[in-house]
Amino acid sequence: MSQEERGRVLNSSVLVLNRHYMALRVITARRAFILLYREAAEVIDIEEGQFCNYDFDAWCELSQLRSEDREHQDDWVRAVQFDIQVPRIVRLVRFDKQYTANVRLNRRTLFARDGHCCQYCGQSLPPSQLSLDHVVPRSKGGPTTWENVVASCVKCNTKKGGRTPLEARMNLRTEPGRPSQNPIMLFKLGNPKYESWKTFLPKNRGANESG
Repeated sequence: MSQEERGRVLNSSVLVLNRHYMALRVITARRAFILLYREAAEVIDIEEGQFCNYDFDAWCELSQLRSEDREHQDDWVRAVQFDIQVPRIVRLVRFDKQYTANVRLNRRTLFARDGHCCQYCGQSLPPSQLSLDHVVPRSKGGPTTWENVVASCVKCNTKKGGRTPLEARMNLRTEPGRPSQNPIMLFKLGNPKYESWKTFLPKNRGANESG
């Protein structure tokens, strides 16, 4: 495995559940392995339609048994003597803090909420070609909140300028609002390798995303 491939695998996404099996957030595989090694989390895996729980040692043993019959959509990382399968879901076993749905607003979560589509022209674009647009411009007192920020392509953002959509004669495709779940978790549901997440997340319009 090349360093580039190893980096990609260790940065792949893992869903974190709390002790009550509620979805909390998405972390990298690297962080998930740290939690497992420190016995702060366990793996939740599907076998014959049933969810099974594994601590780190048990997961390493299972990985060795599975290593010769790998699924194409699984990710693996090389340890010292054998390969370890990257889990898709881990459950915290040490921490039992009260969970509050407070999704942080940033470029990744905003673009995921809006399906990586410009909210004016509807064009689907990669993150590098999208920008954040304040529906009510900051120059007019518009806040940086879920209810006032949308994904926009550069062309539409430039056309709108420092005006409101009404002033620019541009229509929003959807009314922006605060998501009840982390949009990144929901957006990834369109990717088959995160199929197991669907048990713990509500249905969503999410599209394919790699990672």
